[in-house]
Amino acid sequence: MKLNREQQAKDVIRLLRKEYPDAHCALNHTNAFELLVATILSAQCTDERVNIVTADLFRKYKGPKDFVDVLQEDLEQDVRSTGFFRNKAKNIKAASQRIVDEYGGKVPENMEDLLTLGGVARKTANVVLGNAFGIASGVVVDTHVKRLSNRLGLTKQSDPVKIEKDLEKLVPKKDWVMFSHWLIYHGRRVCNARKPDCENCVLNKICPRVGV
Repeated sequence: MKLNREQQAKDVIRLLRKEYPDAHCALNHTNAFELLVATILSAQCTDERVNIVTADLFRKYKGPKDFVDVLQEDLEQDVRSTGFFRNKAKNIKAASQRIVDEYGGKVPENMEDLLTLGGVARKTANVVLGNAFGIASGVVVDTHVKRLSNRLGLTKQSDPVKIEKDLEKLVPKKDWVMFSHWLIYHGRRVCNARKPDCENCVLNKICPRVGV
């Protein structure tokens, strides 16, 4: 029987909303700029490691101007443990410079301007807009969202941009921000990549994967 994706999405939202009422962004931040920096650092790195690094980083540098002024080599050492540290330091400095020069030291609140910042693609922009500004600009597609969306039959795509477009058609816009958090929570706790705990999964009765 062909899966009804619209109904499937509704069921997933209903069950995960109940299962994870406290789901939220795992990257520690107190403002939009800190979230931007943390999200850039999170590429190919765990949120836990990023939070350890930013705890010191945000005490040392208070805003975009501080990141502009710091030497590239010094910033590289500050973020070294997150991996790809040279490129991340370069992107953070470039983003900070543009924020200072073009946006009066404030992180822009729209997709078009965010995408002009160093190291910022749609995923990062969606994270910042959704979690710092409460703007549902799209659905964040990370590795967990990608994996679960395919397992649950919500998409057959592998490209994050195409997955996002599929999910935007199925998920009500008011749930775009939280939908990613719910899938990420579930992916970390139950539906992991190597050995999903299907027996104890709240979605096991609606998951196409179960019983196959």
